[in-house]
Amino acid sequence: MDLTINASFLPQTDPDASLAFYRDVLGFEVRKDVGFNGLRWITVGPVGQPGTSIVLYPPTGDPGVTEAERQTVAEMMAKGTYAVVLLATPDVDATFDRIQAHDAEVVQEPTDQPYGARDCAFRDPAGNLIRIQQQK
Repeated sequence: MDLTINASFLPQTDPDASLAFYRDVLGFEVRKDVGFNGLRWITVGPVGQPGTSIVLYPPTGDPGVTEAERQTVAEMMAKGTYAVVLLATPDVDATFDRIQAHDAEVVQEPTDQPYGARDCAFRDPAGNLIRIQQQK
């Protein structure tokens, strides 16, 4: 079997703030910005890696989600417990400094983990946890 990860989805509640974070802070390129019924789906990804993307989507855009489910998702996003993405970098300390300079919400400064990685963590504008890892 030959599988690759094409896209992962992260919810966003403010498309302009999410776009600015992923494009201007993380340095991702914008691949698509699609509007439908007043909502926006924004596809971003690392420069030079066209086969890997993150779709920033409106969590209320799915018509099959009930109002109770929407409320649960909104509460979890507000607490920062709904979605996570793990990114990798060759220099986590330099990456941390660059992101912190943009006043991103720091969750964890660079730390050596017992499982063999050095990592840090931030929250994006929607509350999603962004972990950034460097293998030792």
